[in-house]
Amino acid sequence: MIWRVGWLALAMIGLAAPSAKADACAPDRFEDADYVVCTIDPAVSDLRLFWRDRDGAPFRSFGNLARSVEAEGRKLTFAINAGMYGTDFTPVGLYVENGEELRPADTTTMDRPAREVPNFYKQPNGVFFLGEKGAGILPTAEFTRKPPSARFATQSGPMLVIESELHPALIPGSTDRTRRSGVGVCDGGQVRFAISETGVNFHDFARLFRDHLACPNALFLDGGNGAGLYSPTLGRNDASWHGGYGPILGLVE
Repeated sequence: MIWRVGWLALAMIGLAAPSAKADACAPDRFEDADYVVCTIDPAVSDLRLFWRDRDGAPFRSFGNLARSVEAEGRKLTFAINAGMYGTDFTPVGLYVENGEELRPADTTTMDRPAREVPNFYKQPNGVFFLGEKGAGILPTAEFTRKPPSARFATQSGPMLVIESELHPALIPGSTDRTRRSGVGVCDGGQVRFAISETGVNFHDFARLFRDHLACPNALFLDGGNGAGLYSPTLGRNDASWHGGYGPILGLVE
């Protein structure tokens, strides 16, 4: 099995790794659409998954998470919704935090036309994970067949880019346009998160990762009212219209 992990390319000449303390997020533009793109080097950054506080209650908001991190003498400098979740803010699918599997992988398949399949279940969906060897994205079937060692992992779907190929269900020119967020593991081992500022379709969003951000593998995280970003540098502290978030990816300094 080939791991799609960033650590294999960390030594590539000419790809300078940003400092863990550099501003992670910046506005970007691709084909007449505006985005915020956040670039993180997992080799030098403390990127984590969060879901529940010490009392077992979901954090639900970036503000709650930031205050919890500050209570430990640290600072939350970036956060993004880390995938889909239920009405009780429980992650849909695999969720691993600090090496412990708190939610199992969802390997459900649906035998119906692609347009009738919910986004999470459009196959292949995938898993974004962080481990000792860096960050990676694998289709769920590959991840569950031979699980890599992962300190953190979150399942979502669909995959956007798979070994530099777009997901086969994505339709060029689709009129299904909404705000979307996703993550890619990119050239030089960098992890890049992107969130659209306006509505984009899946095909254009996937091409952002492959053609503009140089990410051979990318995963959709969430869309519409569930897509949210926390970036103090940009003055962003988005609130979910669903009453809160479930799993959250956050950068701690």
